[in-house]
Amino acid sequence: MDGIPDQLLVPVPGACSTLGGVSRTTVYDLVNRGELVKVNIGRRGFITAKSLAAYVDRLSECAAAATA
Repeated sequence: MDGIPDQLLVPVPGACSTLGGVSRTTVYDLVNRGELVKVNIGRRGFITAKSLAAYVDRLSECAAAATA
């Protein structure tokens, strides 16, 4: 399927790993602050890959602005 990433949803443990090994608590704190988007399929929770990428982009922009 062209234009669709391989993985649209990342399980919470995968999101922890993607963000450099942060804790589940940190991921849920980011969800509660609106920094990450969490969706459920049945009883399983996932973080959207789009929100993970956007969050990392915002961190990068802040870091670049701080050094400029």
